[in-house]
Amino acid sequence: MTDISDILEKAKAEGRNYLLEPEAKEIIARYGIPVTKIKVGKDLDEVLKYAGEIGYPVVLKIVSPDVIHKSDIGGVKINLRNKAEVERAYKEIIAATKRFKPDARIVGVLVQEFVPQGTEIIIGVSKDPQFGPTIMFGLGGIFVEILEDVSFRIIPITRRDAKEMISEIKGYKVLMGARGRETCDIEAIINALLSVSKLAWEHQEIKELDLNPIEVYSKGLKVVDARIVLEG
Repeated sequence: MTDISDILEKAKAEGRNYLLEPEAKEIIARYGIPVTKIKVGKDLDEVLKYAGEIGYPVVLKIVSPDVIHKSDIGGVKINLRNKAEVERAYKEIIAATKRFKPDARIVGVLVQEFVPQGTEIIIGVSKDPQFGPTIMFGLGGIFVEILEDVSFRIIPITRRDAKEMISEIKGYKVLMGARGRETCDIEAIINALLSVSKLAWEHQEIKELDLNPIEVYSKGLKVVDARIVLEG
């Protein structure tokens, strides 16, 4: 198992100030935050093999240091239900990546489990020039962009801070099961906030961190997408 510092140093050695998604998710998982099952296939045969191991339906994503915004170039395909759909999606992703950048370095294609929809939240970290690392919490997906309903604290945070961050957003009622929605696992959210705070405090070379969306259920949660940007 690769050490976290080795993952960060590898990115710097390759001239990257950001982590590839498999690297980001490995670090997140090391801090006890549940992430989707993932495997990176280097070719179609491996991708098909891993899709079978993870279990359908699956999601495919391009893994390339030259592609940061995967969805924008057609580098993500979701809810693939069988081998034929995976094979077609794989070819489309590779073709889209080469159209975007003909000489793109392709590490492989990430195979990810397709998780059920829950309530989407976002947890983020950013560096404030005056206060240092800060942590942000809010409802994820379209809510964070449209409503801008988020809360902030300076890192490191306490369990009390985490509880307050959750309860003070306007969307708190959504988390508590408003209008017949499933009541979210608040304890799991608290633990995720504390773990992200610990990660950012212990690795202050992290400039930005975004976990969005995180699907939250009545029991537990899973990080679907993860992004980490480093200083420098």
